[in-house]
Amino acid sequence: QVQLVESGGGLVQAGGSLRLSCAASRSIFSINLMGWYRQAPGKQRELVAGILSGGSTNYADSVKGRFIISRDNAKNTVYLQMNSLKAEDTAVYYCYARISVAEMGYWGQGTQVTVSS
Repeated sequence: QVQLVESGGGLVQAGGSLRLSCAASRSIFSINLMGWYRQAPGKQRELVAGILSGGSTNYADSVKGRFIISRDNAKNTVYLQMNSLKAEDTAVYYCYARISVAEMGYWGQGTQVTVSS
């Protein structure tokens, strides 16, 4: 099991930047997949970015070139650097971890990101 705690959300103007952090309760070195999802009001939760234990990353088309996901195994933390933010990036952002392909995933409690236009 793993507990995830997000931080770093807030209110920012369009064009600005935020960095989200996801602190895990255990070592993330061997966690297969960690990622960020978001859910806007009235919409389904969607994948924003993911990073595998080997460092491979993937991004939603809507954030490619603007967001960067990274993991610091020494700090048991995953980050999401969000640049050039747009109003449509407004959502609750959730950290996600899947320890192995055979196990269920775990979610953080979410952090609100609001981008004013």
